Amino acid sequence: MNKAQLVEAVQKHLGANVTSKAAAERAVDAVLAAVKRGLRRDGEVQLVGFGTFAQAVRPARRGFNPHTRQPMKIPAVKTIRFKPGADLRELT
Repeated sequence: MNKAQLVEAVQKHLGANVTSKAAAERAVDAVLAAVKRGLRRDGEVQLVGFGTFAQAVRPARRGFNPHTRQPMKIPAVKTIRFKPGADLRELT
């Protein structure tokens, strides 16, 4: 599912409350913006029944250039991890 399909699903789910795709897209954008703000501010966003988004740091490590086979240092990177909730895990 891509963002356009998500917007369409939100519009169908809300039915008469949201008559335009633009309104459904604003709702989806508002949720995504709130998740981003929560991650920036608190470092974690927990949606009960869905899952938890949390900031994580992948430590620096040694690797190699696959083209030249030369060893190289891979720097530490900040990333976002997602841990699915119990309800979401049941789908798999």
